[in-house]
Parts: sequence; structure tokens; C-alpha cells
Amino acid sequence: MQYLWGGLLIAVGAFLFVSAITESDFIVYRILAARSRVLWGEKVHVFYLVAGVLVVIFGALVAAGAIGSFGTGK
Repeated sequence: MQYLWGGLLIAVGAFLFVSAITESDFIVYRILAARSRVLWGEKVHVFYLVAGVLVVIFGALVAAGAIGSFGTGK
């Protein structure tokens, strides 16, 4: 199960990273960027670039089993 959650986190982080680099016109990224632009201004793409990298790293740690199994009693 940790591979599933880790893989999903890596996919979401990669989506954020690639979308931020290309400043994508994909509707989901446009909505996220529009909402974040209030706080981050024109640096919203840099914010999502860094956030994407951090989510990928976190996902890799989850998939590797270094982080996880919270609330499962293990």
C-alpha cells in the first residue's frame, strides 16, 4: 500500500513541478495558481516549483517505507 500512496504523491509533485516550469494552461494548475497569486504574486510559479520538488521527495520517502504507517497500529 505504501507504494500506491508514494507513487500518487510522486505523480502529484511531478505534475506541480512540470506545470510550474512550463507555466501550464491546464485548468487545474490555472485554478491553483490563481488562488495562490493573491499571496505569492508573480512568484507563484516558483512556489509551485519548490512545492512540487518537496512533494516528490516526500512521496519517495513514503514509497521507500521511511515515512508511513500512521494510524495503522504498526
